[in-house]
Amino acid sequence: MSLSTFARTSKLWSTPSLSSARQYSTEPVALHNLRPAPRSQHSQKRLGRGQGSGHGGTSTRGHKGQKARSGNGKPKAGFEGGQTPITRRFPKRGFTNPTAREFAPINLDRLQHWIDAGRLTSSAEKPITARELLLSGCIHNVKDGVKLLGDGAEQLKSPVFLELSRASKSAISAIEGKGGKVLCKYYNDLALKDLVQGRTDRQEALPVRKTDILWYAKKSNRGYLAPGMSPQATSDAPVSA
Repeated sequence: MSLSTFARTSKLWSTPSLSSARQYSTEPVALHNLRPAPRSQHSQKRLGRGQGSGHGGTSTRGHKGQKARSGNGKPKAGFEGGQTPITRRFPKRGFTNPTAREFAPINLDRLQHWIDAGRLTSSAEKPITARELLLSGCIHNVKDGVKLLGDGAEQLKSPVFLELSRASKSAISAIEGKGGKVLCKYYNDLALKDLVQGRTDRQEALPVRKTDILWYAKKSNRGYLAPGMSPQATSDAPVSA
């Protein structure tokens, strides 16, 4: 290797000097010296301004085709080029019931545990509602209402007065066997919200669906529309089925 070739090679692998390194300003940042970083800004790419600009004619889109059309040049989501998309190739099963309601469950053993801990109290004049269950932490979400279930009936030992959306037959039997009372009352979304918030300035809603009217009109369900089952009658003796 000649001396000149060795000198050129050594320059390629040599460490850059401090003078060639990027220089940063040590001046304090102020409003008068704020500026964009070097090479951070670029001129806008102006299209369709003649052949002399280099971006004229087809405006860098090429000749015809899907990506040369006006607009964003992209098909709608799920389009697969004309073949049957996957959302149509898969079969569908079942349906979503638009009138379905989901109730928050509460069992008798949990209810008795909350009463023993002093977190819930009830009387004929002030029964336990979804508001008390939610504020005490017995349930965490009222959903479309609260339904009383009969699990843990052997642990129930206190007379309990409740005013909920639904109650099972076994739960009603256990509550009334201990001298308590269950009243099932209809709540729509707004009425349930007012109940949880403690509002009493609005008139309560009545059921409008035939299935709800028939359900809350039965004494066996302890519905509040049944004869003798109004909210004012909670202090009366248990109603026989």
